[in-house]
Amino acid sequence: MARITCNFFSTTLRVSTAITVLLPEPADGQIGVTGSGSDAAPPVLYLLHGLSDDETIWTRHTSIERYVSKLGLAVVMPRAGRSFYQDEAYGSAYWSFLTEELPEMVQRFFRVSDRPEDTFVAGLSMGGYGAFRMALTHPDRFGAAASLSGALDVAHPDQAALWADEVPQVLAGAPVPADVDLMALLRGAARDALPPLYLACGTEDFLYPSNERFLALAAELGVPVRTELRPGTHEWGFWDESIQRVLEWLPLHR
Repeated sequence: MARITCNFFSTTLRVSTAITVLLPEPADGQIGVTGSGSDAAPPVLYLLHGLSDDETIWTRHTSIERYVSKLGLAVVMPRAGRSFYQDEAYGSAYWSFLTEELPEMVQRFFRVSDRPEDTFVAGLSMGGYGAFRMALTHPDRFGAAASLSGALDVAHPDQAALWADEVPQVLAGAPVPADVDLMALLRGAARDALPPLYLACGTEDFLYPSNERFLALAAELGVPVRTELRPGTHEWGFWDESIQRVLEWLPLHR
């Protein structure tokens, strides 16, 4: 794999930012490494970080580069700060950046597929929320979406204390806008239009109840979700194992 740190100016954020990108390449002659190269533009996974992290975290705490090397899959890991993948009222427009400017910039800078069936999104914790929000808001853009230990019910009273700083609408029982609330997005989604969804969460994770509520609503609405609920907490050992399962599940058109 080629690993690239791309620094650039975002007109949406009005500040310089960065992404980490993994691009497939053959590994002929490289000891202990399996590579995959092709003349075709590779599929791409947008891999999102959590609340306390940045665009480097997946490569620092997992072997994501090794996991994708044999798949012919590009990975784009953007920086989103503590935005909760929203346009901040008193900050930067991260949602607009990630859903509008970033895909266009990736197409301009890198040779990756622009087909929806070759485009995937996944993330952990805050990034799990972001991945599902992207898939539920723009189902026509993605071939699959995965949430690992996601914060999937930010409007629920049990979550208010956790996300009050990042999602100000939850304070004092104020209504959370429908375009921010995954439960509302799920209720309003056309089942047949949704990409395949994957949800993993540890049964000892503090976000496990919110994942259960999301799954219960999905079952009520008849929305299929590939589910992995197993012992685990909110930590990188769980996510390192989970991302491998996600990569095996992705509908890659090899």
